[in-house]
Amino acid sequence: MNNIRNRSDRWFDVVNNALIVVIGLICLLPFLHVMAKSLSNQASVMGNKVTFYPIGMHLEAFRFVFAHTRFFEALQVTLLVTVIGTALSLTLTILAAYPLSKPDFKGRKPILLLYVFSMLFYGGIIPGYILMKGLGLLDTVWAMIVPLLVVPFNLFVCKTFFEGIPESVEESAKIDGATNFRILRSIVLPISLPVVATLGIFYAVGYWNNYFHPLIYISSIDLKPLQLFLFETIANTEELLQEQPDSVRLSMAPEGFRAATVISSIVPILLVYPFLQRYFVTGMTLGSVKG
Repeated sequence: MNNIRNRSDRWFDVVNNALIVVIGLICLLPFLHVMAKSLSNQASVMGNKVTFYPIGMHLEAFRFVFAHTRFFEALQVTLLVTVIGTALSLTLTILAAYPLSKPDFKGRKPILLLYVFSMLFYGGIIPGYILMKGLGLLDTVWAMIVPLLVVPFNLFVCKTFFEGIPESVEESAKIDGATNFRILRSIVLPISLPVVATLGIFYAVGYWNNYFHPLIYISSIDLKPLQLFLFETIANTEELLQEQPDSVRLSMAPEGFRAATVISSIVPILLVYPFLQRYFVTGMTLGSVKG
């Protein structure tokens, strides 16, 4: 019986690992294809010869993106929004999740119902625009931050994590006269680093990839973030290249230029993940199942 079970377990591991590899390749191969096109020469790209590795290493597309477009200006706006937005979102999410994790908190259930309601229903684009206009936030950096300040899903993950912290840890601090804020700052947060790092990734990626709100609320060229720059550059590639000298236009394929723009927009946020990856699985596991 044990041999049959062990054989079944081994087959399950083999099939499971193979499935994970296939899914990983499905996610990775499109990225490798775009990367290869951004680094290949014009003839190879125009001839559809590029698959998953560069042909005739060529960096002209990246040089053009960095030297002749608004890439760095858009990058600065996106970095500003991502850093400020992530810091504010983490602060508000933690300050909201901590009291809501306490069963004796007055008004806990109605407040939780409001968050659940906001997860299921959205007021709409026009009411959102009217609200932002009434608050005087149109065409400002805050128009890209305020709509994403607190994501209910992230709040519930954080709340569930806090609920798993033993009450005895906080009770000992209360006996010593510590306030709730002091307990949160000195005891709860230091042991909540995995979930905080995980939510930080969620918020940072959300702000970095935010395209919808800037499209609606931002009209000034100087405030357009990286995702709007990416959209406008890809949509207007032909016109942009037509304005360049023949030496530049003839040395670079439009598809290669689009690919270089996409890669340039992805890589900065991609570099953040390895530093927080070790907290990611732990934070999601502990924040999704109550201890």
